Amino acid sequence: MSAASPPSFATLLQPYVDQQALAGAVVAVADRRGVLTLESVGFADIDTGKRMQTDAIFWIASMTKPMTGVAIMMLVDQGKISLDDPAEKYLPEFKHLWRAVYGAPDCVVLRRPTRTPTIRELMCHTGGMTFCAPTEFPFDMMTLAEATRAYALTPLAYEPGTEYRYSNMGINACGRIVEVVTGEAYEDFMQTRILAPLGMNDTTFWPDKQQLARLAKAYTPDAEKKHLVETKISQLTTPYDDRLHRTPMPAGGYFSTAADVLRFGQMLLNGGTFEGRTYLSESAMSEIRRKQTPASIDVGYSVGFAVDSDNFGHGGALATNFKVSPEHGITMTYLVQHDGFLHEGGKIIEKVWTTARDLAGR
Repeated sequence: MSAASPPSFATLLQPYVDQQALAGAVVAVADRRGVLTLESVGFADIDTGKRMQTDAIFWIASMTKPMTGVAIMMLVDQGKISLDDPAEKYLPEFKHLWRAVYGAPDCVVLRRPTRTPTIRELMCHTGGMTFCAPTEFPFDMMTLAEATRAYALTPLAYEPGTEYRYSNMGINACGRIVEVVTGEAYEDFMQTRILAPLGMNDTTFWPDKQQLARLAKAYTPDAEKKHLVETKISQLTTPYDDRLHRTPMPAGGYFSTAADVLRFGQMLLNGGTFEGRTYLSESAMSEIRRKQTPASIDVGYSVGFAVDSDNFGHGGALATNFKVSPEHGITMTYLVQHDGFLHEGGKIIEKVWTTARDLAGR
């Protein structure tokens, strides 16, 4: 007798929707041959009863980082940069960085670091930088040139290469390197080299009116931890379609759909190629898949990707996630908009990932 087929994701997740552990979600899974499933469950808007659709738009936040990582590796493939180049080679502002040394609770001494960070270190959060610059909130109000100057004035927290501290600054600085090296705006390079060729037509920093109509609302537990209530994306400014004032954020600015992110994952699953087009070399994919953080650091991170023993990918601030597993031959995208969960909501992602593996192996 053959093993039973795994449940659909809608069946798996509906009980969480019923108990308000989950507002709504879209899940997509593909293997090396193509898409296995694209499903939605729950609500895009709980108050109005608007059902979640498979083409719903989500702020994918830090899932943007791997896309920036692919851009960096494209430039490595072209011989335009090396991961071990000091960032100051392209960002002269970084030649004069300081490191903060805390001598007492109310005293900070500034010293020069022994060296400045490399591109590799900026991309894997070991470059010495803190999460963001003091002047950088919301995160979408400075151009990358302006942001880079602010980063250069923000003291390093530690010697480059010696610690891991999650840093939007490092990834954004590498987005600026893309601009300096190519002579193109970061968002234009991403559009022409990655998004448009992959057919990621709903991936943008500035969702238009039609896309905004498909935007899933964000939710958080209420004060009594009994119900979900709508919340705002505090890291971004509104309106989201304001191209005049809102700026691209390589570390976390994209909005997208599950189908779009899945196509990005399919390219990575297939070793840097998709639908007859090559995006990355075998050596670039090797860099992406392997742990770049030093052996002394437990966290597994590569060029904009979180990595572990059998998969690589990234999550986002509102609990979005995508994974690529060459070992299991699958890529999965899980999109929600949650700033915190009720009940067992935070554990759903592991069940989704297990079910995705079962689906691919049935």
